[in-house]
Amino acid sequence: MEAKQKIIVVGGGFAGINLVKKLDDKLFDITLIDKINHHQFQPLFYQVATSQIEPSSISFPLRHIFRKKRNIQIRLAEVLKVNTSANSITTSTGDYEYDYLILALGCQSNFFGNKKIKKNALTLKTTYDAISIRNHILQTFEDIISVKESEKDSLLNLVIVGAGPTGVELAGAFAEIKKNILPKDFPGIDFSRFKIILVEGSKYTLNNMSDSSKKASYKYLQKMGVQILTETLVTDYDGETLYLNNESIIKTKNLIWTAGVKANTVEGIPEAWLTAGNRIKVDRINKINGSDNIFVVGDMALMTTPKYPKGHPQLANVAINQAKNLAKNLKRIHLDQKPVDYEYKDLGTMATIGRNKAVVDLPYIRFQGMFAWMVWMFLHLMLILSVRNKLIIFINWAWAYITKDTSLRLILKSTKQNN
Repeated sequence: MEAKQKIIVVGGGFAGINLVKKLDDKLFDITLIDKINHHQFQPLFYQVATSQIEPSSISFPLRHIFRKKRNIQIRLAEVLKVNTSANSITTSTGDYEYDYLILALGCQSNFFGNKKIKKNALTLKTTYDAISIRNHILQTFEDIISVKESEKDSLLNLVIVGAGPTGVELAGAFAEIKKNILPKDFPGIDFSRFKIILVEGSKYTLNNMSDSSKKASYKYLQKMGVQILTETLVTDYDGETLYLNNESIIKTKNLIWTAGVKANTVEGIPEAWLTAGNRIKVDRINKINGSDNIFVVGDMALMTTPKYPKGHPQLANVAINQAKNLAKNLKRIHLDQKPVDYEYKDLGTMATIGRNKAVVDLPYIRFQGMFAWMVWMFLHLMLILSVRNKLIIFINWAWAYITKDTSLRLILKSTKQNN
């Protein structure tokens, strides 16, 4: 019997999970490596950050997902280096050899070289980040009660930088809890002074969506009381003062940065393979140009096609379908068959702004409002991995819709004091 080929998949995001699921068990032995032990459902991070759902509802242990797959090994480790000449990788738990290596490490926040902003801003790229935002915002209101009047303004300003889907969804969610929830929890605070400020460098909110969605999202947010600063760039932030390119400043201790991403990288990848935003140039089957057995899928990959000469958008749907196509192609390569080129079929984009408020751009139709909100909820529920979690999230959403409240406002942090 022919020995199975060894495939290492680095990253348990949308691309990594779907690739491992679709790889042929009879042909390959698979090692899935990630530095966290669970898959994270990123589209709903903002709901964890705003106390609408629990982190466990959108976190799926990798060992549980693949518990019935005997040819898959899970390793909790950080990849430190790719040794291309030796067909091996170095990790925090040792070295692993491969016949094929698939990198699916996703993205991180892009601070465009500003180290002070990176040090002082909150981000929303992991479940841990979402919990940190929740802790920070809830602790802020606990602090407001007792601080001097002169210190309250910086605590009562919440600034979100970046008006893409994540920034818009965060701003809308915070506007809703400002109106419906926080005043009940903190009756001693004047919430008319609590400002939610959304800063965007381009002309519009949701700048990559249709004109109707841009206008609708802007209108929704304004009506909800969000201050929107478009065509405005952040130049610096020291933890207390935000500096803008129009020479104005905002006093705030609450800055959430959603203003751009860059691909994660790993040592050993030649600089010649990297392009703008650290994305790695790949061919139409996601193989790195310059390598015979290293592939990149998802947000890390830059694949140019006639339809997308600048590369595909960094979306979950792209990552999922690239992964599925690569799984088929690895089998084809093994059987000496011609691989099939990948092309992204645009199924549309959407964003929710709040209760009964969403925008949806489909290839042939665009719509907003309550129906769009229902479509957004349904499609996101379908993407959740387990039936149990679908049910839990649906119940949470239904309860919150009826009562305009949740009971998830927990500050979870260590009580140990540094000596």
